Amino acid sequence: MPSNVSIDNGRLVRFGNLEFLARQIVEGFIVGLHKSPFHGFSVEFAEHRLYNTGEPIRHIDWKLYGRTEKLFVKRYEEETNLRCQIVIDNSSSMLFPVRQNVGLDNPNKLIYSVYAAASLMELMRRQRDAVGLDLFNTNIEFHSEPRMSEANKVLLYSKLEGLLAEYDKNNAKTTSVPQCLHSIAEMLHRRSLVLLFSDMLYSQNDAKPVFEALEHLRYNRHEVVMFHVFSGSLEQNLEYGNTVRNFIDLESGASVKLNPVEVKEAYQKIMAEKKKEIMQHCYNNCVDYVELDIDKGYEQALTAYLVKREKIR
Repeated sequence: MPSNVSIDNGRLVRFGNLEFLARQIVEGFIVGLHKSPFHGFSVEFAEHRLYNTGEPIRHIDWKLYGRTEKLFVKRYEEETNLRCQIVIDNSSSMLFPVRQNVGLDNPNKLIYSVYAAASLMELMRRQRDAVGLDLFNTNIEFHSEPRMSEANKVLLYSKLEGLLAEYDKNNAKTTSVPQCLHSIAEMLHRRSLVLLFSDMLYSQNDAKPVFEALEHLRYNRHEVVMFHVFSGSLEQNLEYGNTVRNFIDLESGASVKLNPVEVKEAYQKIMAEKKKEIMQHCYNNCVDYVELDIDKGYEQALTAYLVKREKIR
């Protein structure tokens, strides 16, 4: 990510839109990519391809022929390389950590997911990959099939921008990951690459249903990348200092006061075991598991997407 990009939500309205920011992230990523071991990945696309003898002539770009004296045909949606479905958990737990001036450089889990998803959309469009979007919590709030059209792009950016809001305790949203993933598996009628963004904060009783829902996606022949979104310092390691704090569940509103130092060791063990459980299940079912620590850059998601794309092309 370019070091000169530092934009919070307040400046988003005055300075530009989510698409502009996504382009900045992708441009910075591409510059870094060319200097990294992954420099061989293709991150551009052509709007045309050479005409093949015997094809219908109605799609020939005659203006381009006038400039080049070569026959090219325009590429259309059905010629896209991949069908990608971005799936974002927008339950209230994704609004952690609750803080003022959340934005590009200071995100909560949901805003991090939004910027990462928007950047992935920009990268997909450069590679002629069709993209769709699902937003879910208890139910699926929005569903769009993968498309490459300009109208679809505008719609998806608008839906993502609608998620750029701070936590509202009066509008808490719980989540039902299994139910929503089962529904998405049934709604996707053609094989797709499913990119799931979630903090995976399910109860122990929900572990099996969550894993069965991921298996459903795989059974329907979808490729799946599980982006596990979390704050490494606060959520995984409980780094709050040696002082009593009031911890509040963002979905239920329940709270508990404690000194995090007193429970830190046991807490870290529980979180490590839960992460190991998720990783093991993903491995057993050919689901790609990717850690997305919101304290780190957006290139985590972009690199994972390119690696997966190269494997299944």
